[in-house]
Amino acid sequence: MYKHVSRSFMAISMAATLFLAGCSDETATAPKTPKGTKDEPVTITFWDENAGPQRTPIWEELIKRFEDKHPNIDVEYVGLPKDSAKKKMDAAIASDDMPDLASVQTSWLPEFSIREALLPLDDYLEKSDLKDKINEGAVKFNKDIVQDNKLYGIPYTQNLDILWVRPDWFKEAGVKVPEIWEEFFTAAEKMTDKSKNRYGYTIRGGAGGSFQLQRLMFAYSGLEDYIDESGKSTINDPKHVEFVEKYLALYKNFTPQSDITNGYKEMIAGFDTGAVAMVQHNIGSFGEHSEALAADQFQAIPLPKTEEGNSVAEGGNTIGISIFKTTKNPEAAWEFASFLNSAESQSYWNQQVGQIPTNSDVLNEQWIQESPHIQIAFEVYNDPNTVLYKPPFYLPDYRTILDNQVDAGTQAVMSGKSTVKEFLDEWAEAMEKSEKQYNEHFKK
Repeated sequence: MYKHVSRSFMAISMAATLFLAGCSDETATAPKTPKGTKDEPVTITFWDENAGPQRTPIWEELIKRFEDKHPNIDVEYVGLPKDSAKKKMDAAIASDDMPDLASVQTSWLPEFSIREALLPLDDYLEKSDLKDKINEGAVKFNKDIVQDNKLYGIPYTQNLDILWVRPDWFKEAGVKVPEIWEEFFTAAEKMTDKSKNRYGYTIRGGAGGSFQLQRLMFAYSGLEDYIDESGKSTINDPKHVEFVEKYLALYKNFTPQSDITNGYKEMIAGFDTGAVAMVQHNIGSFGEHSEALAADQFQAIPLPKTEEGNSVAEGGNTIGISIFKTTKNPEAAWEFASFLNSAESQSYWNQQVGQIPTNSDVLNEQWIQESPHIQIAFEVYNDPNTVLYKPPFYLPDYRTILDNQVDAGTQAVMSGKSTVKEFLDEWAEAMEKSEKQYNEHFKK
């Protein structure tokens, strides 16, 4: 079953005590002086799992800064589109043709570690200047979700799912910005004006929509366990059925018809070009919104609260830097990984993207204090009543089920080919089957 995950993962208070190191001794090779001296120039390859016009230039700037400081370490950047990054990394692992290091989503770590694709980083972190700097709870979470309890990714950013809204439109229409789910559904209807080609909301029905859907489901239900102690999934809980029926009923009535195939780019574009009044994503799309809209035209608000008045967030919502086991230059790869997790680099990356740094030295910087969306995240994560639900990241095929079965199932409901109950029952069955197989093979 799911290993115990400390709530401190997302308790991102400014207090330095939240960032005390908790790394254990591991078997990874201790870091040495990296190759890349005048006598030994090296080239390492870095894969970005979410490349695009907004984020690629950020990585390119950081690579330039690193190479200026380390003139004999050359970093080759490879940008992978978000929707296909996991498949490309899977193929690289299968063919034993992996990069030196990459930006890796937390939910990929269990599978990649089981496939023995990653280098443990416990000793590297323990012996580096980053010790005591990286959020202890985030580090612990990354270790708790893998079988051998080793650290396979140094988290450089934390995220939070929210709603982005057009406050100017809400004010103009005299509609209340939603705080509870009833107000959300009311706002989606009232903010729709098809004569202006304006919709109250947009649904991500295409690639990646499963992640946003399940975060909304748990935000509505307030449930904490994804799979309970008996091995039963809560995905098809009556509360979730109730929510998804209401939610997907918005399609075409109060959302664009194109939503059924829309991925991240199309969904965000709908908001940024003035077609929709609300979009559910995370604070990480701040960069796109800030480029397309004036400051008073977009606002981050927490996801609506449950009937009990609780906010709900997903545990483990981080991205980290991982080093692949096949690297021929582990010391140079670690030099770059530690550079990316330095206060300077984390501050630059997270400020541009709009997410939460994990390096404690960044948290008192002025831009953090002046970013309303970051402050919203602090309020949610520091609220003692916030529920952190626990996705089964430890299941090797967790992401495969979401990518292949749940995304397609969502579209089947939206097109009228399946009922919500049928869809959620099949989703729950797939997770329960995976849980059973996992326990048979890995339970200690």
